[in-house]
Amino acid sequence: MEPVAGQVAGQGGAVRDEPVGGPEVLYERDGHVATVTLNRPHRRNAISTRMLSELAETLEAAEADSTVRAVVLTGAGKGFCAGLDIKDALSGSGIGSEASRSGWSTVGALRTRHLPTVVLAQMDTPVIAAVNGAAAGYGFDLALGCDIRIVGSSSVLMPGFAKRGVVPESGGTWYLPRLVGWAKAAEIGFLGRDIDAAAACDIGLANLAVVDDDLLDVAHEWAAEIAANAPLAVQAMKRLFRHGLSEDFESHTHHVLLQTMQLFSTSDFREGITAFAERRSANFEGR
Repeated sequence: MEPVAGQVAGQGGAVRDEPVGGPEVLYERDGHVATVTLNRPHRRNAISTRMLSELAETLEAAEADSTVRAVVLTGAGKGFCAGLDIKDALSGSGIGSEASRSGWSTVGALRTRHLPTVVLAQMDTPVIAAVNGAAAGYGFDLALGCDIRIVGSSSVLMPGFAKRGVVPESGGTWYLPRLVGWAKAAEIGFLGRDIDAAAACDIGLANLAVVDDDLLDVAHEWAAEIAANAPLAVQAMKRLFRHGLSEDFESHTHHVLLQTMQLFSTSDFREGITAFAERRSANFEGR
């Protein structure tokens, strides 16, 4: 019997609804591109307490690695991320259970700085979401926190928070109005309708929709192209994008000028203009 989504084949072909074991987040690096993979395919990568911790640590490690110039975030199996693990919550052991709510009420338990979505928002390294299958709830917010979203043709964004009695708790309330405007954000949030790949591109929630089988290849191609550019400039650009969301124009212009003067003093800047003059590809070293 072939395993179906949400299940894992056990001994003798029987099907059991249990994790295989091992890390719940995978990490690998190929050259200057790191791939972070949510690894609970038996639950369509629904978020567990353990996955939250591993994902934050993995993203922090990628950000701290100076050899990593771009990150691809995706999910193992047939889904990007199905949101918080409702099955665990109903059993009393997962996020959203009575036990977890009691833990959050203790002093200091509500610190947010080590949450994956906060780490993601603070990263200077560009992150591409390769959204395979469904990105629901937390998975929807996680995808919005990435800089670029490439979706498979059968992918679905599922912002059904209002249908579950909650809000987009991990960044969606901040990202949505900025990405699509107030009225469209209200439509998406209040109605809670699923958004297919084509519609996600049309309204600006996704950059590109590709055939499912090509998703990771295209995401890695984009990541490699980013990684081939001057990493200090790309990281500075991302920082300035982020700060520009809360600065007035004059203040932002001042910060851009300071950053530009710093970049003028780098070896990468000299390599960039030399390569342009010599009509060749630049070889940036990140210094």
